[in-house]
Amino acid sequence: MSGLYMGAVIIIAVLAMIVAISKYKQHPFLVMIIVSIFVGLACGMPAADVIKTVKNGFGGILSSIGIVIVAGTIIGTILEKTGAALVMANTILGIVGKARSALTMSITGYITGIPVFCDSGFVILSPIARALAARSNVSLAVLGTALSSGLYATHCLVPPTPGPIAMAGTLNADLGLVIIVGLVCSIPAMLSGLLYAKYVAKNYDIPANPEYTVEELMEKYGKLPGVLHSFSPIVLPIVLIAIKSVADFPSQPLGTGALKSFLSFIGDPVIALIIGIFIAMTLIPASEHDNVFDWMSKGVLNSASILVITGAGGSFGAILKTLPLADALSAALLSLSVGVFLPFIISALLKTAMGASTVAMIVTSAMVAPLMPSLGFETEIGKALVIMAIGAGSMCVSHANDSYFWVVSQFSDMSTKVAYKCQTGVTFVEGIVTVVFVFILSLIFC
Repeated sequence: MSGLYMGAVIIIAVLAMIVAISKYKQHPFLVMIIVSIFVGLACGMPAADVIKTVKNGFGGILSSIGIVIVAGTIIGTILEKTGAALVMANTILGIVGKARSALTMSITGYITGIPVFCDSGFVILSPIARALAARSNVSLAVLGTALSSGLYATHCLVPPTPGPIAMAGTLNADLGLVIIVGLVCSIPAMLSGLLYAKYVAKNYDIPANPEYTVEELMEKYGKLPGVLHSFSPIVLPIVLIAIKSVADFPSQPLGTGALKSFLSFIGDPVIALIIGIFIAMTLIPASEHDNVFDWMSKGVLNSASILVITGAGGSFGAILKTLPLADALSAALLSLSVGVFLPFIISALLKTAMGASTVAMIVTSAMVAPLMPSLGFETEIGKALVIMAIGAGSMCVSHANDSYFWVVSQFSDMSTKVAYKCQTGVTFVEGIVTVVFVFILSLIFC
């Protein structure tokens, strides 16, 4: 089957999905399941394999981030109902000022995205974005986009996230140099995302919709939680996940014994967020202890829609991953001599088609590894820049077959149409800005 045919099928499927969801207001869950089945059958997969892949894709993505989404939603519900989210927002605004709330979310995402997966990071930090939007009178679309792009910048470019680490191993690159170059290249990516949020996402007014105002909470509880207590359900899980990333580093800085095993266990996002739930429960005033079950049930209920949409996106991605897209692309693109733009283009096409940034990074690095001498990137800095170019491609673009797209849209109250304008748009801009920056560096250092 030709790559041209498969590409046409995928393009038609994505366009049909956008039209069905945006114009005809069909639920994304049903649309993506149907589109997944259509693409599989149209590309020649046996019917039984199509159904099996759809089911496995649905369950596979939920097995990795499903508990994280539910736990994060419960934490967010408790933070909002106890006023802790407002305490955090007031504290941050007191330090940076209302005019810089978007910058605050970008930087927070940039730092958090180094040790934490972007999906988990967005779930954990979304209560702060919502509370900041309410207190600073900024559209939730702006702060959601700023947070999303900040997380994405380091997630795709800076180890110890799995994609960049895997690429460094495949290309035999110096991991320390990759980290340094990644930190440098992710700065223009983050800044471009911030500018996009401030000047494009601001056109979409999404109210923060906090359940209570400060005055109502003060009247209800008498006082709000302390600053450190309020931040702890979010900060501690991030710290635990970061420690796990250090413990799992290839150089094994914490050894291979019981300490490393313990830190890897409590730093798993699932365990870290469950710990976060118990810490969040200590925020609940004594007068509300009888409502703990109801509050947690509301968090579980709020996560249901996010889970089914994310799972359907996993089904679509799983179907696309079974197609020989990489082989088709290699025949068409590997003969081109366009420097760092070649790995970027391959990675971007794989990301757009399959939805998973990490998969796009791993596959592309394997494809270009034999070509490094002919591309002229045999030096250590050259290898690092190729890794950055692949990472830039893995940003382009986040759309309906990417679980992160649905996490961002659902936790930011974005309609699918607005999510395409904000999340898909900002990831495209981040990728283009990054690869241009990498190209300039290649002219200087290679």
